[in-house]
Amino acid sequence: MPAYWDRATAELEERDRIMRRLIAATDERLSAKSEDPFRTLVRSIIGQQLSVKAAQTIRERFFALFSECTPKAVLKAGHENLISCGLSRRKTEYILGLAKDFQNKSIKPSEWEHQNDEEIIAELTQIRGIGRWTAEMFLIFNLQRPNVLPVDDVGLTRAISTVYFSGEPVSRIEVRQLAASWEPWRTVATWYLWRSLTAVPVEY
Repeated sequence: MPAYWDRATAELEERDRIMRRLIAATDERLSAKSEDPFRTLVRSIIGQQLSVKAAQTIRERFFALFSECTPKAVLKAGHENLISCGLSRRKTEYILGLAKDFQNKSIKPSEWEHQNDEEIIAELTQIRGIGRWTAEMFLIFNLQRPNVLPVDDVGLTRAISTVYFSGEPVSRIEVRQLAASWEPWRTVATWYLWRSLTAVPVEY
């Protein structure tokens, strides 16, 4: 898990009684960073607008195609092999385009450690098929930035509605207002809210 996790959970438990309950309800933690940027972005593209279980099924089929999932290997596999995993043609195009961007080094992961969250989001969203949500998932699961709040994530807003607002709909403004008390650990709070919805560990 990230080095900041224990400090973050301690502070969240102290500030927010509901968050304290969510943290106590699971022994799971965000896994230590293990995947390279390309693989993480592929996982995020696959997961767009899908349930956790559906995304998991397609990911398993996709990664089973490769002994090593590299940009070169993905480009060699081609459209039809990727579509056979259950990917839409549009997502297939996005993943192949992403592979080309990594192959020609128009994406430079080595520079990200010197950039803030919004700078990285701005860079990633220039890539076809990567919107703000996908960029935020990358910040959480690959770069493991501690203070990301994906306000457009359906799972996050559903969890907030359920545990903080008795099932009533919540707006982006309400999400941001609630999350202000979680700073600078909004990533950690988001993760526990996701876990409150499903027994399947969240990953992208």
